[in-house]
Amino acid sequence: MAKFIDPEKLDLEDNVVAINRITKVVKGGRRLRFAALVVVGDHHGHVGFGTGKAQEVPEAIRKAVEAARKNLIEIPIVGTTIPHEIIGTYDGGRILLKPAAEGSGVAAGGAVRAVMELAGVDDVTSKRLGSDTPINAIRATFEGLKALKRAEEVADLRGVSVQHLAE
Repeated sequence: MAKFIDPEKLDLEDNVVAINRITKVVKGGRRLRFAALVVVGDHHGHVGFGTGKAQEVPEAIRKAVEAARKNLIEIPIVGTTIPHEIIGTYDGGRILLKPAAEGSGVAAGGAVRAVMELAGVDDVTSKRLGSDTPINAIRATFEGLKALKRAEEVADLRGVSVQHLAE
C-alpha cells in the first residue's frame, strides 16, 4: 500500500494534457460533455494525474485537478534522472523510460513529457511502445514510475551493501 501524500503541504502546479468532447445521443438529440486529463506535480518527485467530466470545460478541469491531487505518488530521483530503465504497462499502452545523461533534457512526447517535467525529472529518454492514447500513456508511465526502486531499497531486499550492487 502506497503511503498517503498530503497535497496541502506541497506547492503543486497543474498541466492540462487533453480535453475530449463527449457526445451522448438521447431522445431529444445529442448531449455534449467534456472530459479533461490533468497532471499535477511539485517538480520535486511528487506527481499525480486525474480525469474529470462535466458539461463545461473549466468544471471538468477542476474535477480532474481534484482527482489528481488525491492520486499523488513519490518517485525516486537520482541527480536529475530516474534510477534505472523500466517499462510501464497499462492496457495497450507501454512506455519505456530510460535514465539520461545530465543536460540531455526530457526526450518524451506529449503526455509523458508533462508527467516527467512536473515530477522534476530533468533528464530522461522515453519511447511509447503501444497505445498513443494520452490516458493510456500516462497510466503506463505511472505504472513504470511506481515500480522504480532506489539502489538502497534493492540492496536491502537482496541483503547486500550498495557498494556490492555497483560491482
